[in-house]
Amino acid sequence: MTKVLLTGASGYIGGHLKEKLKQDSKIIAISRNIDNKENEKNVTWKSADLFSLNQTSNVMKGVDTAIYLVHSMMPSAKLTQANFEDMDALLADNFARAARENGVKHIIFMSGLIPKTNTLSPHLRSRLECEKILGSYDVPVSTLRAGLIIGSKGSSYPILKKLVERLPMLVLPSWSYNMTLPVSIGDVIDGLIALTKRAPKDNESIDIGGPEHMTYKELFRRTSNVLEKPLPMVDLPIIPIWLSKYWVKLISGTPKEMVYPLMDSLIHDMARNKAKTVKDISIGKINYEESVEKALQEEKDTKSKKGKTKKHSLKIKDVRAITRIDIPNDYTINDIANEYAEFLRHFTFNFVKGEINDNYFEIKIPFLNKMLLLLEKDHEASDNNRVLYRIIGGDFAYSNNGGDARLEFRRILDSDKGLVALQEYQPTLPWSVYKLTQAKVHKSVMNLFAKKMSGLTTREQNKTHSMSKIVKPIVIATVIFTLFKKYKKYLARANKMSNAEL
Repeated sequence: MTKVLLTGASGYIGGHLKEKLKQDSKIIAISRNIDNKENEKNVTWKSADLFSLNQTSNVMKGVDTAIYLVHSMMPSAKLTQANFEDMDALLADNFARAARENGVKHIIFMSGLIPKTNTLSPHLRSRLECEKILGSYDVPVSTLRAGLIIGSKGSSYPILKKLVERLPMLVLPSWSYNMTLPVSIGDVIDGLIALTKRAPKDNESIDIGGPEHMTYKELFRRTSNVLEKPLPMVDLPIIPIWLSKYWVKLISGTPKEMVYPLMDSLIHDMARNKAKTVKDISIGKINYEESVEKALQEEKDTKSKKGKTKKHSLKIKDVRAITRIDIPNDYTINDIANEYAEFLRHFTFNFVKGEINDNYFEIKIPFLNKMLLLLEKDHEASDNNRVLYRIIGGDFAYSNNGGDARLEFRRILDSDKGLVALQEYQPTLPWSVYKLTQAKVHKSVMNLFAKKMSGLTTREQNKTHSMSKIVKPIVIATVIFTLFKKYKKYLARANKMSNAEL
């Protein structure tokens, strides 16, 4: 039997996929909390925090195929100072690195439909970036791209259903006339199963959707028909997208972290790409009305189940802070770490000093003889594209040699971007004081450091451009001069030949 790692196994899509996949494969089902999970035939549950490369690599040992159903739209720490794009980038990088380390043969990724435009929404831009990151580590990646998935507990369909049920009438903004391609959860699961049976040599992306495209207006109308809920509609195209996001959040009761990124994608026409259409995968068999009816039935079945599921609280980590930076062409990742240490000194006018040697990174106040943070370099976990420091001491952190508090500098492979991530950090200050003081200072410092790196990159580019302005004319002049000399020699030889013939 093929051994398959399934992330997001406790989620909606992952749960459906697990039930079908376990019939022919041995599954390692991954979740951060498995206290309420029980192993079953062909399914073994393992706990892992995918923000940790070490934990991700450990659960991936011996795996043939790794399925990536991860999306960090919701905060995952007590305090999160990171946007979902940067969290997703780090998670995808961890997953791909771990897959390469463990000799995984195939990665399967669930993504979104990518419209033909150069101005993608942040949500779709992040999905595309994750696809590229996963495919940068020499493990073939099959990406299934889907739009609006119709299922009782999906991300978008419950919002749609609540709007239809709760609104007395619908005012239609201009985006209501953009195209969408809804697809049943059943067709998506069948598509993912089909991908597990493929063995591509190179990265591939495949679009999937239902049998027909429709506008969002038609989507609302057809949903209201299935729900047997009258929903008068009035066009008002001047409504801006930001206002649409606000009232969708308000009416649906869905957190803004979920609503806003999804709503940003409404500005695009979501259509199936012919070049990414694969027979028996791309065109679903379930029409829209049937998919909504199946979702409604699934919802009823879930509510009718007797007994209560025991809830287990998940202890989330204290702080996760991730900042994206530009990396100049001639900089190594070690240079970035040294640049950050130097930046701390300049930023604080020498009040705080950052010192880096082969083994330690010390952040201290010299004249008070205070060690704020003591970090030890993890040489085994560091490489040319990643430098990891573990926090082992200092007045600002609860830490010990067995903890996992860490600061890392990482390059996003095949790009000029990097990530600086502080994770599982536990401050010694009282939480209420920390949020108002140290946390805000750290965020400001990292934002300024990002600007500094952007400035260095821009100056390098300008320098290269300026040098190009000087070098380019010289090269052109040299080529012209060389050609002219050759032409003169040719004329001379031709002239001698003419004289000889005379």
